Amino acid sequence: MAVRTGNSDKNQTLLDDTSKAIIEQLQLDGRRSYAAIGKAVGLSEAAVRQRVQRLTEAGVMQVVAVTDPLELGFDRQAMIGIKAEGSLEPIADELAKMDEVEYVVITAGSFDLLAEVLCESDEHLLKVLSERVRQIEGVKATETFVYLKLVKQTYSWGVR
Repeated sequence: MAVRTGNSDKNQTLLDDTSKAIIEQLQLDGRRSYAAIGKAVGLSEAAVRQRVQRLTEAGVMQVVAVTDPLELGFDRQAMIGIKAEGSLEPIADELAKMDEVEYVVITAGSFDLLAEVLCESDEHLLKVLSERVRQIEGVKATETFVYLKLVKQTYSWGVR
């Protein structure tokens, strides 16, 4: 079960061992049936269904189909490093609204934010950079890292 506890910046979710085991089962195979998960973790199918629903509603996890962007017509994948001034959260929020942006993180180090983008072409990437990312108030500079080959991508990092 997910239990919320107070934290100065954001609520933190604590999970019991059974919820962690359910998450691990779904990380191995997101299509695994609730009955099969129940056998693995010692719960009924209905109990697993309820826990998965609660974990999903609480924002602890999502069950999604992971695709190959190239097979779906996204021929250009890149990471954009962003140097900014002022508050970073409004910039991150604007980036997150863009359909091309897969994820956004606020970082420490050379860049203030990193945004991974999926684009249909180099021209599309150029348009996203020039007409959208660089136009966000507070963006001072960007550096784009174009992906040449995806070597590893995993979503089964387990739980703590």
